[in-house]
Amino acid sequence: MCYSRIRRLLTAIMLGIILYFFSVATIDFQNGVKESLNFMIATGLQTFVIVMLVVWAITNFCPSIWLLKKILPPCKWDKE
Repeated sequence: MCYSRIRRLLTAIMLGIILYFFSVATIDFQNGVKESLNFMIATGLQTFVIVMLVVWAITNFCPSIWLLKKILPPCKWDKE
């Protein structure tokens, strides 16, 4: 697999993990918990993803792509 596809998969996995933490936090709040660790984790991860996307949009530099390019081969979209 190439770095571009892996980055998309990692983004999807990260968003799925965030969704899981938000859903568990919802159950916590329904049970009457005032402060939920799951909600704080989900909020922190979501903020991290948003900041990384904003950095990528403003500077055209994405650290995950930079790192994955060093590890994985480039995508060959023409040769499938």
